Amino acid sequence: MSLIEFPVQRGDNPVETVEHLATSHGWSFARASEDEVTLLISGTWTDYQVSFTWMGEIEVLHLACAFDLKVPERRRAETTELASMVNEQLWVGHFDVWAKDGLVMFRHALVLAGGTTASDVQCETLLMTAIEACERYYQAFQFVLWGGKTPREAIDTALFETKGEA
Repeated sequence: MSLIEFPVQRGDNPVETVEHLATSHGWSFARASEDEVTLLISGTWTDYQVSFTWMGEIEVLHLACAFDLKVPERRRAETTELASMVNEQLWVGHFDVWAKDGLVMFRHALVLAGGTTASDVQCETLLMTAIEACERYYQAFQFVLWGGKTPREAIDTALFETKGEA
């Protein structure tokens, strides 16, 4: 008998862990269902809507972080190219441009196979990874959409780091 054939007794729903985390930080949140919670978090450049969804059938806590940036049809190719360039820079998670509605979203997941439970630290790290990626690359998406920059120009500008003080 393989290990997969043994029934797994899972503890708390990982969405409850995220809800506890949101409460402890004072973040606004709403429970969309038993397996989904959405947090509203203010960033430097914009507000983020972060949804955590427990996908029990594949034992994954999925995170989707969206910000108020709809890509018009005429700019989708450049924005998708930029997302691809950004994804090459990321160690974990990735950006998507949803073809249906032009929404830019950062996605990542925490695999909790075999009955593993999600800790506060794991959920907070998952969340902070998403917010940090969005904060770092938000302006690059803006440069392509509203500044008329090429994806290469936009990512080069976003990755430019200043040193010292003027």
